[in-house]
Amino acid sequence: MAGPPAPAVEDTIALWIKLGYTAMAAVVVPVYAVRYGWRNFLWFSDIALVATGVALWLESALLASMMAVGVLLPELLWSVSFLGRLLFGLRVTDLAGYMFDPAKPRYLRALSLFHLVLPVALLWLVARLGYDTRAFVAQTVLAWIVLPVTYAVVRPHDENINWVYGPGPRQSRLSPRTYLVLLMLSFPTIVYLPTHFVLKTWFSVTT
Repeated sequence: MAGPPAPAVEDTIALWIKLGYTAMAAVVVPVYAVRYGWRNFLWFSDIALVATGVALWLESALLASMMAVGVLLPELLWSVSFLGRLLFGLRVTDLAGYMFDPAKPRYLRALSLFHLVLPVALLWLVARLGYDTRAFVAQTVLAWIVLPVTYAVVRPHDENINWVYGPGPRQSRLSPRTYLVLLMLSFPTIVYLPTHFVLKTWFSVTT
């Protein structure tokens, strides 16, 4: 059941919040660009890092809602995996396993802490601006563009961006293109749709 209509937004988002988030992104993005190259920004989390900053400045409920639908569930799982292992030594998933790899420079692992900030920022934005119900369709269209592009430009022996070659380790049971199609169907049904319904229920809607 949809929540009540969103109230009119009287006050803009505080400038210090916009500047603070932008400062974080302005540190992470250039370092990642130099260290990992432009292909790294095909990760949905990295797309959300940049797009959330744009949503803050434009105060766009649609863009904030799209990013929430797209990455909120994976980012919360990353956060639980990281904090569970950090605080209690529990291995929930391997999403944040690289954060404990001593072979990776500490400064790069520190920059990955944006994964803790992102879900908080998105939930706050949706609460502040309201949830735009067009986000599910819009994010699905975005994913159906990003995933084939990722598959086309990332070589199999490189990093498995957005898991286009398999969930974790590369899969070999299906043909690569069959797996890609299944992945394109899985994101909307397994990740986006449940998040859409939760956000639509918990927050006021804008359309």
